[in-house]
Amino acid sequence: MKFSDFEVEKWKENRKFYDTCLIPFTGLSGSESPPETVQALERLRDFMDLVEIPFKGRIVTYPAIQYGGEGYVGLINEVCRKVKSSGFQYAVVLTADIALQEQEIIESDLVLSLPIIEGSLEGKINSNIGMKIQEMWRR
Repeated sequence: MKFSDFEVEKWKENRKFYDTCLIPFTGLSGSESPPETVQALERLRDFMDLVEIPFKGRIVTYPAIQYGGEGYVGLINEVCRKVKSSGFQYAVVLTADIALQEQEIIESDLVLSLPIIEGSLEGKINSNIGMKIQEMWRR
């Protein structure tokens, strides 16, 4: 579910069921044209669907970190640390266009980077993502 789908009372009542925060990262540079920006956001949306739809009752999607540039790794780590300190047990970073390494995002529990996943698989993206999330929850 999206963070904006919760009303205050519903969140207080149901937060115990939502232990995983999904943090999308677009990685825009600011030099993209409007059509290129739309394409990047559509790729991110489509990739997010592979996580949000099958795990709807357990994952809350937070607003995306839109821009990359100098210091973005530190920012992503800081956001992961803060969402976990606010009550989420797991922080998952997801990006459709940036080759993010798990070793860089040390505060996350899982990094789903489409360029890395596509480079290591042959058309098995859906099953691989589900498997990675399930493994994270079992740890």
